[in-house]
Amino acid sequence: MPSFSASRALAETLLADRLPEHWRHTQAAAREALRLADLPGVDREPLIQAAVLLDVGRSPVAARTGFPPLDGARFLRVRGYDRRVQALVAHQLASGVEAEERGIDLGGLEDEATPTRDTLWWCVLVADLAAAPLVAGPDGREDFGGRRRDATRGAVSRTRELLGGLTRP
Repeated sequence: MPSFSASRALAETLLADRLPEHWRHTQAAAREALRLADLPGVDREPLIQAAVLLDVGRSPVAARTGFPPLDGARFLRVRGYDRRVQALVAHQLASGVEAEERGIDLGGLEDEATPTRDTLWWCVLVADLAAAPLVAGPDGREDFGGRRRDATRGAVSRTRELLGGLTRP
């Protein structure tokens, strides 16, 4: 698997010029992942890799299906990234709920529901809570009966426990 440095460079190449808001979001998520990577039960490398690569599916270079989490995971597969990192990117911030509602097949990438996954979701929320409200899906679409919000809240709650009660986000 490519190094964190190589992954960061890839994300920067894909996002910095064309999608600077997503590059800023990615950088913030990666900073938070580096800060939290040593929490109990969290696997450092998959967390920091997924955090720095979470928005690559938004790049015109990677976009194919119109569903950025899946596009990002597919893009990473072609580039030799670990299947676990692909799955973490595909299932970021309860995107599996939206994929299910929209009839999108995530290509057998399973949602691992682990402290690593929950911590990634935390990192995404810290990076851009204002742009990722829990009452709507990406781009302001509906929240599918609150399932996405509930899944995200569960991940945040479990990560908060790992952090010993820290109140952010």
